[in-house]
Amino acid sequence: MITFEPMLGAVKALVDCGRLPGVVLRVCRDGEIEVEGVFGLQQPEAGTPMRADSIFRIYSMTKPITALAAMMLVEAGDIALDDPITRVFPEFAHLEVGIEVRNAHGAATLVRQPAARVASIRDLFRHTAGFTYGVFNDSLVKAQYRALDIDSWSISSDELIGRLAMAPLAFEPGTTWEYSRATDVLGVLIERLTQQSLGEFFDERIFAPLGMVDTAFFVPEAKLSRVAEPFQKDPDSGEPIRLRGTALRGYCSGGGGLFSTLSDYQRFIELLRGRGALNGVRLVSSATISTMTRDHLGTIERGPNYLPGADSGFGLGFAVRQKDGPLGHRGDYYWSGVAGTLFWIDPSMDLNAIWLMQAPNQRLEMRDLFRRLVTEAYSG
Repeated sequence: MITFEPMLGAVKALVDCGRLPGVVLRVCRDGEIEVEGVFGLQQPEAGTPMRADSIFRIYSMTKPITALAAMMLVEAGDIALDDPITRVFPEFAHLEVGIEVRNAHGAATLVRQPAARVASIRDLFRHTAGFTYGVFNDSLVKAQYRALDIDSWSISSDELIGRLAMAPLAFEPGTTWEYSRATDVLGVLIERLTQQSLGEFFDERIFAPLGMVDTAFFVPEAKLSRVAEPFQKDPDSGEPIRLRGTALRGYCSGGGGLFSTLSDYQRFIELLRGRGALNGVRLVSSATISTMTRDHLGTIERGPNYLPGADSGFGLGFAVRQKDGPLGHRGDYYWSGVAGTLFWIDPSMDLNAIWLMQAPNQRLEMRDLFRRLVTEAYSG
């Protein structure tokens, strides 16, 4: 008999003891809600209770939506996966790779050399284009990203591309998975091919057809009272917590800029579960979903910052689990966000789940806890 009481009790205890401000979660199977939970506070400083329709910064859970949007253009023939990125971005024609060279005393110097080849559009989808972030561990290339302020939320999309063109690549294109600005580049690719902002394209081609009424790159004033916030200080370290604001100050970040809700993101999940269609609306073919949700890395090197972990490969916008384990089953696909959001889809069980909170420093612990407890509920 399936019971979710251990999972719900564990989440309630974590909220009650002050480690998490609040959480909303849902588990569905065979297209029906199996369990849903709303815990804690939406705005802890004000004491506002969490709501089922609270709005969350989903950060990198934006990436699968951007990947789907880009695949719509692949299906339309506007671009091909194996096209060079220079077809859309001539700024990237002469990218260089940054190599750390150490002297006899161990001091490192960054040496730049021309890249051996130009990255492909496929490389953008699977984080093998050689780009990186200025955060998540450190290196001399990441220091260059910080010096160029590539991670700024306030620049335009053209400024993003211009700054990436000046920065060295972290790896030779096509050789190494490195979590990166590549999905932001995909977002700009969509803008250049469609002559629309990414927000306009999403609204017209994805959000309106799917009924995702609360998902956007900013939160309008009328909805600000529904925005979930973190604690002012991390309960473990005592350090201040700072998340992005609710206004759109620069470009629409296809890699991490969206706000969404439980029910809205569930519609996106149901589109994937429906192999590209939902309630009579088809956005992409079943074959495209199959392509996106299989591993595209093969023997490509998993870099030092390989977030999916040893049990997973990576497709076109999703991590893809390659063997059964305590956190899921072979063939399930998933992604998460830096502020504490997670979803996964398990086709073998026709199961999907979503977890939304705004507690960035607890995200890894809570992500694995939720996955493990849901897996145990169906295994026991």
